[in-house]
Amino acid sequence: MAKEYETVIGLEVHVELATKTKIFCGCSTAFGGAPNTHTCPVCTGMPGSLPVLNRQVVEYAVAVGLATNCSITQHCKFDRKNYFYPDNPQNYQISQLYLPICRNGYVEIETPEDDGLKRKRIGIHEIHMEEDAGKLIHDDWEGSSLVDYNRSGVPLIEIVSEPDMRNADEVIAYLEKLRTTIQYLGASDCKLQEGSMRADVNISVREMGAAEFGTRTEMKNLNSFHAIMHAIEGERARQIDLIESGEKVVQETRRWDDQKGMSYAMRSKEDAQDYRYFPDPDLVPVYISDEWIARVRANQPELREAKMKRYRESFGIPDYDIRIITDSKHMADLFEETVALGAQPKKVSNWLMVETLRILKEREMDAQDIGFSPKHLAALIALVDQKAITTTVAKEVFEVMFAEDVDPVAYVEEKGLKTVNDESELRRTVEQVIADNPQSVADYRNGKEKAIGFLVGQTMKAMKGKADPTGVNKLLKELL
Repeated sequence: MAKEYETVIGLEVHVELATKTKIFCGCSTAFGGAPNTHTCPVCTGMPGSLPVLNRQVVEYAVAVGLATNCSITQHCKFDRKNYFYPDNPQNYQISQLYLPICRNGYVEIETPEDDGLKRKRIGIHEIHMEEDAGKLIHDDWEGSSLVDYNRSGVPLIEIVSEPDMRNADEVIAYLEKLRTTIQYLGASDCKLQEGSMRADVNISVREMGAAEFGTRTEMKNLNSFHAIMHAIEGERARQIDLIESGEKVVQETRRWDDQKGMSYAMRSKEDAQDYRYFPDPDLVPVYISDEWIARVRANQPELREAKMKRYRESFGIPDYDIRIITDSKHMADLFEETVALGAQPKKVSNWLMVETLRILKEREMDAQDIGFSPKHLAALIALVDQKAITTTVAKEVFEVMFAEDVDPVAYVEEKGLKTVNDESELRRTVEQVIADNPQSVADYRNGKEKAIGFLVGQTMKAMKGKADPTGVNKLLKELL
C-alpha cells in the first residue's frame, strides 16, 4: 500500500515598511533610483558611522503586531547577525534575535472546501525589525555581478509563522491576509513585483500521522503567488521522491527557478549559532510604553473584516462584490467616497467590478494604482442616470478618465458626446437603417424577433453611440 505524506509549511515573510527614510539613517527609501544614489556612510557600512533608529519603523511594527494579535515586547533590542556577502556592506545585518518586538500572534484564514469555506488559525511565532541588504545585479553576458546599495538599510519587518500550513492554498490565503492587513494599516504597499513583500517558504514532508517533523528546506526567489504555488508543489514532490528512494532530505536553502519549474541548492541551511549573534553595541534598547501602544491601537484603521461586516449591513451589495472591493483599501475608499457623493452603491460596485478590473488586468496594474477620483466616477454615473450619455459612450469616457482622471462632464461637452434627443434626426436615421437593411426588416416582419437587435445596432453605429438604445428600439418597432 502506497504511503501517504503530509506537507508541513512555515513562512518567513519580509515586508519593506513605507517610511520615507531608512531604518538607521536619513537616506531615501524611494523605489527605482539610479544605482547607489540613495546611500550614505551609515547604510554603506563606512567605519565610524553610527546608526540612529527611525521611530516610525517601531510604530509600524507595533501596528502590524497589534493587527495580528501579537503581544508587544515592551523592552526590546537589536542584535548583529554576522555573515559575509557582497550585498551586505557592514558584514553584519542589524536584526532582532533575542527580544523581537512582537511575539505569539495569529491570523485567521479561509480556504475553499466542498461545502463552503474552511477557517483556520495560523500562528505567528514572532515579528522582528531589521535592515534590508543591497541588491546584486548579475550580468551573465559579461560574467560579472554589480552591487546596488540603494536598498541597503531599507526598514523591514520579518513575520515568522509557526509551521501550521499544510498546502499551497493555505499559504496563499495566509499571504493574502497579511498583505491586505498591512496595506490597510498603510505600513507597506506589499508589492511582490517590486520586492516590498518577499516570502521564504520552509517546507518538509512526513508520513501521515507522524508526530515528528521531517527535514526542512528553505525555498527562496519567490516573487509571485504563482511561483510560490509551483515551488511548494515541486519541493513536496522532490522530497517525497528522495524518501521513497531511500535517500535523505538535506537541510539546505534552495533557489526556485519559475521558468524551468525546478529548484537547485544554494547553500546549507544555517542555524542561529552560525551567525554569531550578539547585542548591537551602537543602539540603545527600545522601550515601548503602555501609552505608546495605546496610541498606536487608537490610530488603527478599520480593517477588512470589520469593513466587510459594515458593507453587508449598510450597502446591500452582493457578498462577492464586497470581497473583491475590500481586497484593496484603495478600492474600498474609492467605493465609499463615491457612494458618499450620492451614487447608488450597486452602480458604483458595477463600475469597479467590471470596467475597472478589466482595465487593471489589461494594463497589469494593481488596484492601489487607480488614479481617477471618486468625484469623477460619481459624475460619470450621474451622466448615465440622467440619460445625458449612453452606456456605450460612458465606457469610452471611463477609459480616458481611468488614464487621465478627466472631468467626465467637461469631456462629454467638449467632445460632443451627449445623447441625441432630436426626435427628427433620430427618425431620419432609423428610416435610413430600415431602407438599407431590407433582409433584416423582412426577417423581423416574419417573426424573427432577434432581427430587431441588428437594426438597433446599426442605428447606434450610425448615431456614433449617442442615441438612447431604448428609444431606438421603440421607434424601430413603431416604424416597422
